[in-house]
Amino acid sequence: MPAITYYVALPIMMGEEGDLLPGEPVEALNAWQAKSRAAGLAIHHAGAIAFSRCGDPMSGEFEPAVVIATFGSIPTNLSDLMGSAS
Repeated sequence: MPAITYYVALPIMMGEEGDLLPGEPVEALNAWQAKSRAAGLAIHHAGAIAFSRCGDPMSGEFEPAVVIATFGSIPTNLSDLMGSAS
């Protein structure tokens, strides 16, 4: 199966101890929609990230996520956060 690009908006929540945690990812049709959804999510959460990820769902092999946009408060270590969102 050929590689597929997934677009995602990921809300960032403020934990009880003030730590930033990933929320439930929201799929989008394209980069513009992912960015727009992330902007909207950031209004009601600590922040949000729009990103894309390419890969083959049949083999489970994916390239690293590519950040499209960030809004609000975002954790400093995005690689850990993106790994937990996929």
